[in-house]
Amino acid sequence: MTVMRPHNTDGGLSRGLLLLMSVATGLAVAGNYFAQPLLDLIGRELGIGSSRAALLVTAAQIGYALGLVLLVPLGDLVERRRLAMSLYGATAVFLLVSATAPNGMVLLVSTALTALTSVGAQVVVPFAATLAAPAERGRVVGTVMTGLMLGLLLARTASGALSELGGWRTVYWVTAILMALMAVLLRAFLPRLGGDSGDGGRPSYVGLLRSTAAMFRYEPLLRWRAGIGALSLASFSVLWTALTFLLAGAPYGWSESAIGLFGLAGAVGALTATVAGRLADRGYVQIVSGAGTVLLAASWLALAAGAHSLILLLVGVIVLDLAHQAVLNSSQNVLYALRPEARNRINSAFMTSLFVGGAVGSALASAVWANSGWTGVCVLGATLSAGTLVLWLLERITVDRAAGKPPKVVGDLVRTTTKGE
Repeated sequence: MTVMRPHNTDGGLSRGLLLLMSVATGLAVAGNYFAQPLLDLIGRELGIGSSRAALLVTAAQIGYALGLVLLVPLGDLVERRRLAMSLYGATAVFLLVSATAPNGMVLLVSTALTALTSVGAQVVVPFAATLAAPAERGRVVGTVMTGLMLGLLLARTASGALSELGGWRTVYWVTAILMALMAVLLRAFLPRLGGDSGDGGRPSYVGLLRSTAAMFRYEPLLRWRAGIGALSLASFSVLWTALTFLLAGAPYGWSESAIGLFGLAGAVGALTATVAGRLADRGYVQIVSGAGTVLLAASWLALAAGAHSLILLLVGVIVLDLAHQAVLNSSQNVLYALRPEARNRINSAFMTSLFVGGAVGSALASAVWANSGWTGVCVLGATLSAGTLVLWLLERITVDRAAGKPPKVVGDLVRTTTKGE
C-alpha cells in the first residue's frame, strides 16, 4: 500500500488538510440531525402531520446503521480518496432530492439515502489516522472527532437559524452545496490511499463483510472497547434526548430556539477532544480512558442537581461531553493501533456498536422520562456511565493477566501503564 503524504515539514499530516477533514466529518454528520427541530414545519407543509414526519428520524437512523455496516469496510478494499469523494458527492445529490421533495415519501427515501452515504465521515476518520505520523495520531484523531461532535451538537442550532431565513428547504439546499464543495476539496487535496485488506489478496465484498464481523472474534480489545463505547454513547444520548423535555417544562420553560442554543454548552466539552488525543500520544491513553469513565459517572451528580440549577446543569453537560470525548478518543487510539491494514473494518465494527448503544440510550431515555421524570433519567444515565468504568476495569485486568502481569487498574488512574495495548 502506497501513501502519498501531503507536504509537512514535521513529517505528519498538514494542518490545512487536517482542518479540511475535520470540517468534512462534522458537515456529513450534521446532515442527519437537521430535520429534527423542523419536523412540525415539514409535516405541515407536506401535509403528512408531525407524527409521520417523525419517521424521518427513524429513516436517518436506519440509513446510517446500514452505511456503517455495508459501506465503511470498503475503505480497506478500494482506493480511499475515491471512496470518500464518491460518498460525499452522493450525499450532496440526495440532499438536493430532499430540498426539492414534492411529498413525504420522497423526503423519507432521500433522508434514508442521505444517512446511508453520510458515513463518508467514518471513512475520513481512519483515513486521517493512517496519514498521521504515529507520534501524532492521538491529536489527529481527536481533532477530526472534534469536528464530528461539533457537527452533531450544533446541527439543530444551525438548522433552526437557516429555516428562519428561508424555510426548511433552505437547510437542505445549503447543506447540499457544502457537501458538493467538500467532495471537490477532498478530491483535490486528499492523497491517494489504496485499500489493503491485509488478507493476502483482494477479497470479495462479501468476504470483506465477513472479515468485519470476525474482528469481534479475533480482537478482544475490540470487544471491550465496543462495549465501553456503546455504554458511553448510550449515556450521552440519554442526556441529549431527555434534556429537551427538562428545559421545555418547569422550572425552565424554554422555547425551542433557546433549547437549540443549549447545544453550544456541549460544544465546549467536544473541543477538549484534542487534549485527550495529545495525552494519548504521550502514552497516557489508559489514564484518559479511566479518567473519562469516572468523570462520565460523576457528571450525573451535577446533572441531577441541574433539575433546579442552570449552573449545575451546564457543568454537568460540559463534564459529560468532555468525558464521552475522552472515552471515545482513547478507544479509537487503542483500536487503530491493532491492525493498520484493517482500520476501516475495525472502525465499522466499533462505530456500529456505538450507534446501537446510542439508539438504545435514546429509546430508554424517552421511556424513563415518561415514567420517572428527570430523577429516573439521571439514575439511568449514571448506571450506564458506571458500566463503562466496570468494563474498563475488567479490560485492564484481562489484558494484564494475558500479558502475565499483576493487575494494575488502580495505578492506571494515576500513572502511565501502557502506550496503546
